[in-house]
This record gives sequence, C-alpha cells and structure tokens, in this order.
Amino acid sequence: MPVADLLARHADAWRRATRHPFLDAVRDGTLPPAAFDTWLVQDAHFLADLLRFQARLLARAPRPAQGVLAGGCVALVGELDWFTRVAAARGLDLDAPQLPATIAYGDLLYRLDAADVGTALAALWTIERTYLDAWSAALPGAGQYRAFVEHWTAPGFASYVAALETAADHAAVDQAAPGDDGVLLEVVAAETAFWGMALDDGALS
Repeated sequence: MPVADLLARHADAWRRATRHPFLDAVRDGTLPPAAFDTWLVQDAHFLADLLRFQARLLARAPRPAQGVLAGGCVALVGELDWFTRVAAARGLDLDAPQLPATIAYGDLLYRLDAADVGTALAALWTIERTYLDAWSAALPGAGQYRAFVEHWTAPGFASYVAALETAADHAAVDQAAPGDDGVLLEVVAAETAFWGMALDDGALS
C-alpha cells in the first residue's frame, strides 16, 4: 500500500499536525516573536537528531534508497548551518536546553532505529511531508515570517519529499509490508506537540 494512503486513513490527525494554531498565527502575523524564536531553537535541536537518525538509516538502507537519503543528509547539514546564521542574526542561543516535546521526538527517532527499513523510511517521509504540508498551509506568511515560510516551501524540498515517498513505497513492496499506521500516528502526534510547545497559555489570545 502506498504510504500516502495513510494520510487519508488518518485525516483528522494529519489536520491537527499540519493546520496548527501556530501555523495560522505565522500566516496572519499574530504569532509573538518570542514564541517563534522558542520554536526555532527547538527545531535546530530536532534537526540535529534527525540528521543522526537519517545517517544511521542510510547505512542500512537498500541501494535504491541511498541516493535520496544521502542527499537529505547533505541538505540537513546545510540547514543546520542556516539555523546557525539565523540564530546569530536573531540573538538566539542554540545551546538552550531541549524542551520536553523535543526530547520526546528525539526519543521516537531513537526507537525507529530498531524498526525495519521500510517502517523507518515511511516515518522519515511522514516527518518531511508533515513539515512541507504544514508550512505550505502557512503561505504566504505574514511580514517578518514570510521569508521563513518561503524557505521551508521551496520547490527543491517538495521534490525531496516526493523522492522519499518513492523510496518508502519501494521498500514496503520489497518487504511485502503494509504501511504502518502506528508509526504515522506517532509521528503526527509528535509534530502536533512540537508546534504547540512554543505557545504559552494565552499567547495567541
């Protein structure tokens, strides 16, 4: 079963992860800069965890999937460099402690190291597809957030997500395994919590 079919089966969970109030506030300009900065620092932590996960997955992936995974690792290194520049410009401390939602997401990635390659690829595609769809929902982004939204919805990123989908589908066929509903639900729950962690009670009221 194509991994994209999982989205239709869990439309409500997917909507919560990709149509979050955080994203609405980025789109309409009501998100407080402090909330966005909190999210940025935590996303830098998450990207470092994702790079480690993806590098380990690359080492055990089937040959047809290695190209897209290797390219993704290179892109993550570049993205972390970009986060360093953004943090310097905004006066942010990327060594600030991880918040609970970030720790929990990292723990999920660590557990996925023990999953079969097909499941791990499907999880990686889910992570990146969620990110793409979420930021696409925030287009065009208001004022100070517009450049960020454009950065995370660039055509090259969409092509990468599509290539991950192909790799995950091929791995599922090779393993004669259906899509993993449980992993998708874990990922989208982690994404939903990740958007919400930066919002204090009443931050958007």
